[in-house]
Amino acid sequence: MRPTLQLRMGQQLTMTPQLQQAIRLLQLSSLELQQEIQEALDSNPLLDGEDEQQSQELDAEYDGDLKSLQEGTLDNPSDDDSEWSQEEMTSNEALESNTISEELPTDTTWDDYMSAAPASSGPAYEGEDTVYQGETTENIQDHLLWQLNLSPFTEEDLAIATAIIDAVDEKGFLTISTEDIVESIDNEEVEIEEVEAVLKRIQHFDPVGVAARNLQECLSIQLKRFSDETPWKNEAIDVIDNYIDLLANRDYRTLLRKAKLKEPELKDILELIQQLNPNPASIVIKDEIDYVIPDVSVVKKKGRWIVELNPNSMPKLKINEQYASLSKTSTNSTDTQFVRSHLQEAKWFIKSLESRNDTLLKVSNCIVQQQQAFFEYGPEAMKPMVLNDVAEMVDMHESTISRVTTHKYMHTPRGIFELKYFFSSHVSTENGGECSSTAIRALIRKLVAAENQAKPLSDSKIAEILADQGIQVARRTIAKYRESLNIPPSNQRKRLV
Repeated sequence: MRPTLQLRMGQQLTMTPQLQQAIRLLQLSSLELQQEIQEALDSNPLLDGEDEQQSQELDAEYDGDLKSLQEGTLDNPSDDDSEWSQEEMTSNEALESNTISEELPTDTTWDDYMSAAPASSGPAYEGEDTVYQGETTENIQDHLLWQLNLSPFTEEDLAIATAIIDAVDEKGFLTISTEDIVESIDNEEVEIEEVEAVLKRIQHFDPVGVAARNLQECLSIQLKRFSDETPWKNEAIDVIDNYIDLLANRDYRTLLRKAKLKEPELKDILELIQQLNPNPASIVIKDEIDYVIPDVSVVKKKGRWIVELNPNSMPKLKINEQYASLSKTSTNSTDTQFVRSHLQEAKWFIKSLESRNDTLLKVSNCIVQQQQAFFEYGPEAMKPMVLNDVAEMVDMHESTISRVTTHKYMHTPRGIFELKYFFSSHVSTENGGECSSTAIRALIRKLVAAENQAKPLSDSKIAEILADQGIQVARRTIAKYRESLNIPPSNQRKRLV
C-alpha cells in the first residue's frame, strides 16, 4: 500500500483547562472547596478574598489613626473609653526606647515595672495550681501505660505488663493468649502463672475489664467490682459465667429454666447487666466527630420552600484592581505578562466558582420541587427519584448531577441531609403507583419502634403489614432494608416486659 494523505471533517469534544477546572470544582465538598480557594489566594496575587479586603481596610484605618496620633489631631478619648493611664503610657514609651525613667524609685523591681505595661489579652498564669486540661492520651495503650508507670511492678512484671498492653486492641480486649505472651518475653524463668497474675492486675486498671480475653470475662470482672450489697449481684455473675450464650441469643425461656429464676428476677438481673460496658476502651477512645458544613439551606417562606446558598461555605472572591491596573501602566514586559496571565487565571477561577454555585442551586431547587412531600410530612412521603430524572429537568448530563450531589449537604427543618439522600429506587404498589425505597425504610423503622418488645415483628410480618397498605415488598427486601438501618433481627430485639 502506498502512503496517502486524506482530509476528513469531524467533531469532537475538547476538554479545555477552563472546563476541567469547572468540573473539578463542581465535585469538591465545602471543606475541599475552601482549601482550593485558599490555595488559589496564596498562589495568585490578583485574587482577593473578603477577609483580605476587610484586613486591608482595618490596616488603612489603623495607619490613619497612627498618623493622626503623631500629628496630635486624634480626638482625645473619654475617661470611660481610655484603657491606659498616663503612667502606663509613660512606662510603655520607656519600654519601647529600652530605657527606664529616672522618676522610678530605685527600689522598683522588674515585676513592678512590667505591671505598668498594658495587660495581655490572653489568660494570665496564676501559679503552680494552674494546669492545662486537655487530651492527654491518644489511645488505650497510652492510657494503660500511664497507669502502669504509677503502679509498683518489678522489672520482670513490668516487661510482662508491657507485653500485655501492647496486645490490647482498640476495643480493650486482649488479642493473644497468655501462652503467646510467655513466649514473647525474653526470659525463660517467666511462667504462665506470673502472666496470669499480672494480667489480673491490669484488668482492674481503668477502665475496669480492659485486657479481658473475651466478653464473658470482661463483664464478669466488672460485676465482681460491684459492692456485695448490690442486689442480684451473685445471680448476675452466675448468668454471665454459665449462660451467656442463652443471654446473647435472648432465649429467656431456656435461661429461666436452667438458672431456676422467675421472670421478674431475670428482669432485675438484666437491668444490672445492662449497666456494664461491653466495650471498655470506648471510655478512653472517643469517636471523632465529623462536622458537616451545609452547602444550601431550605426554608419555608409564605407557604413556599425556598433554597438558598450558604454564604459561609462559599467565600466571596474579587479581582485586585490595584494589581490589575499594573498590566496597563507597567513598562516591563515580563511584569505585564505575569499580571495578565494571573489576571486571566483569576477570572477563570471566579467564573468556575459562579458556575458551580449556579449548578448547585439549580439542582437543589429541582430536588426540593420534586420532594416537597418529604419536607411537609417526613421520610415516609419520599417520592422515588433517580439522577436521570433531575438531569432531564435541568437539561444537564447525568454525570454532572452525580458530581454536584456528591458530598454536598442540604440544611432543612428536618435536619441536614446529603443531596444523594433524596434519590432512591422505586417499588410498585397494588394500585399501579410507585413507592420510594427510602419511604419503605422509614416505614420499617416506624413499625419496629412501635412493636411489642416481648413479641417483635419478623420480616415476614412486616412484609404483610406493608402489603395491607398496598406496598408489595418481598421478605428478602425487608431483610435487606432492615440490615441497612442497622436493625437486628426479631430474635435479637426481644425484650422482657
